[in-house]
This record gives sequence, structure tokens and C-alpha cells, in this order.
Amino acid sequence: MARPILRLVGCLLAGALVLVACGDDDAADGVDAALSAEARAAVDALDANGDGQVLLGVAAAGPADDGAYVQTVVDAAKALAVRYSMPDPIIVDDITASDAATELDNLAQQNVDVIVVQASELAVPLPDLTERYPDIFWYCNCGAGSPLLPGLAQSLDDGGEIEYTAGYATGLLLRDRGGDDVVFIGCCDLPFEKQSFLAFRAGLEAVGPYTVEYVASGDFPYDFGNTANATEALNVAVASGVDAVVPFLDGAHEAVVQAANEQQLIVTSAGLSNACDRTDLRYDIAIGFDGGDYLEALFPEMISGTFREGEVKAFRVGVDPEPGALICAPTADQKAALDAVYASIAAGELDAVLGAIAVDAYGG
Repeated sequence: MARPILRLVGCLLAGALVLVACGDDDAADGVDAALSAEARAAVDALDANGDGQVLLGVAAAGPADDGAYVQTVVDAAKALAVRYSMPDPIIVDDITASDAATELDNLAQQNVDVIVVQASELAVPLPDLTERYPDIFWYCNCGAGSPLLPGLAQSLDDGGEIEYTAGYATGLLLRDRGGDDVVFIGCCDLPFEKQSFLAFRAGLEAVGPYTVEYVASGDFPYDFGNTANATEALNVAVASGVDAVVPFLDGAHEAVVQAANEQQLIVTSAGLSNACDRTDLRYDIAIGFDGGDYLEALFPEMISGTFREGEVKAFRVGVDPEPGALICAPTADQKAALDAVYASIAAGELDAVLGAIAVDAYGG
């Protein structure tokens, strides 16, 4: 949505975007020329308050530095700010579902032009807020989905598709390295967790007779950051002879990965698509449901108007490049086998299996 630019416009000074008052059209034209074409297009399309810049606000349900699902969105917002010559985004993290209405309202009052809601658990107050602040571009990385709203753009993915590939990838590593038991550490057996776990198990069992156990580590709904409980769950699993771990967590994720590394277990990421590139922690599998990848893919479409509020983009395994599991150092055989699973999902050959899992998880 294009909006008129007021007499306060942005210019580049000493490498930063600052605001200056311009007295005539020639001065404004000079400022426009200083901005890159893509930054100028972003301002024209998304500058809700006409101050000559685009300020992003990010509302996150977990810690911004979790090394997992939350950080993917935060890092993408920061990267976009640099790419489009925008100010540093305002990041509000560790928001509970019960505080979402207050925190999102506070964020909306800070002259932001785009609000990125990191997870669907924060989406409950959005029907009211999108109407109260209609000039802001509201976007939710809503995972399994939120009710359609005319003032909200959403990205979705299918946890069943993604975790099936993760289970299959884990099965391939167990087959080739040895071992047969996996622990899946989550929060509280929420419906989307159940879908992810059941799909992971189905993918695992498609490779061989391997077993996986779900362990809840949260003390309340959406408590994915309980480090003490999550690491204790891993310790119990290690004592029973587990061979691989899926830390389906945010704040507790890195602590569990570190402990798994010390035990030489097969370990997966939780959302971070480039986890294989990390050098401080070792990952064997990157499970990509990376909200940062989704945001970076969609932001140019927000600018061009091809992705608008009221619309939903569903990222599909085997169709879009972003979602799905990747083995960090695959053999040729492992890569070919996992590629075949991607193709089967894209072709709809696993729809019946994954559909039954979704019905089981969400109760129809």
C-alpha cells in the first residue's frame, strides 16, 4: 500500500539512515537518490506514518537469542534492516500469550510501520489490534495458522511434512551409524507438538524399526525454555541408552544441544535452516521451519504488493525451498533417499498418512 511521503524524509549520513527536514522538492529528490532503489521502494510501500523510513517491530514468544525458531525471525529482521537501509528493528521478546495484547499494543505505539508476530501463540489479540492500527502492515509467522483477518498477512507451513522429513533423515543416520532410540523433547504436548512428533515417528519408522519417545519439559503451556527440565529429560534418556535427540525447544534448545554434543548423540536443530554452518555447536540435521527464511522471502513481495494483508502464504516441503530437514554431511545415498521423500510429499503421495496424523493431533 503506497502512502504519501511527508516533508520529513530519510537520507544517508555517515552510513546511517537519519531524518532531516527538507525545504524544497530538489532537496527531497536528492535524498531519494541517496537511497537504494529497493530501499526507496520499501519506503514508498510500507512507510505507514510518512516519516521517510520503514521501522520494523518484532514480537517474539521466546528469547531472541535462542539459537532456534525465535532467533531465525529476529536475525532476519535485522538483516532486512541493513539490506533496505532501515533503522534497527524494535525487538520485544519473551512475550507470554497472556501478555500478548499489551505488548503488541505497546509495540504498535512506537512508530513502527511493519509488525512481525513471530508465532501463532501471540496472535489471539490480532483481530482487535489490526483494526485499531490499520496503517501498520501486520504479518504473522503463524505456523499451523490463525484465523484469516483482512488486516493480517500470514505465512504457514505444515509441521507434519517438515517433521516427517526430519524423522526420515534421523532414521537414515541411525541406519548408517548404528543405534535405534530417539528422544523428542518438547513442551507440553500441544496439538502442533503432537503433530510434529507423530509425523517424525512416521518418517523414522519408514526407514526401519526405530523408536522415539516424546518427553514434555515445560511447566506451563508454551514453556519451551525450561532448561533445567529439558536437560534432565536428556540425562534420563542418555541413561536409558538413547542415540539421537530432537530438542523441539526455544530457550532451552542450545543447552540440550550442548549436552547432546558431549554425549556424541545425533542431534537436530529446531527451525534454524543453516544450523549445519554453526561451529560452536554441532548439528547432524537441520530441521528447517525457519521463520526468518519465510520473512526474507516474503518481504520483497510486501513491498511490491504481491503479498498483502489478508493473504496467506503456505510454504510446502518439496515445493518451496525453505521448509524441510537436511542432513548436514550426507552421503550420496542419504541425499538421494531424502530427496525422494521430498518428491513424494510434493506429489501428494503421503497426504493420507499426514492427514491422519493432523486429525489425530488436532482432533479433526
